Amino acid sequence: MKKIVVVGPESTGKSSLCEALAEHYQGLWVREFAREYLTEHGTDYSFEDLLTIAKGQLALEDAATALAVREGTPYLFFDTDMHVMHVWSTFVFGKEHELVEQERARREYDMYLLACPDLPWTRDHLREYPDLETRDKLYQVYKEILKSQHTPWAEVRGIGPVRTQCAIDAVNQLFDSGR
Repeated sequence: MKKIVVVGPESTGKSSLCEALAEHYQGLWVREFAREYLTEHGTDYSFEDLLTIAKGQLALEDAATALAVREGTPYLFFDTDMHVMHVWSTFVFGKEHELVEQERARREYDMYLLACPDLPWTRDHLREYPDLETRDKLYQVYKEILKSQHTPWAEVRGIGPVRTQCAIDAVNQLFDSGR
């Protein structure tokens, strides 16, 4: 099973991309727990809420991984991981949770896809950064993280089917899956 994580600033199509890739590769995808949590609890979150969100994300990831193993799923796509939790906590609060940092170091994936902020920002009651300057800044933070780790990664650009095909091409190039 190949484990692929999609990261990037908000409103860059990560969820849509994960869903499209899972469909294309007949795999599964793990949703972003933060959306569920913030919808239920509101957007006035604290540093400690981010630890709860991280634990929820890890639980979703572990459950989906176990299911994928049982079903023999060839690809598992993750809409966020602990890199995202790290960026979120350091960007908003200027500090990190020890658990997040431990899991960032411990968890292994086969590939990252970095979603570029080249899509128009879409208003959503959970989104915080409509300005392109902030989204670009966050994109650069993600890019630096990916450049400094050992897992292969690729940028994903374009709108609609072009964006999806860009991701498919990157996955195919790395894994020579031929789909």
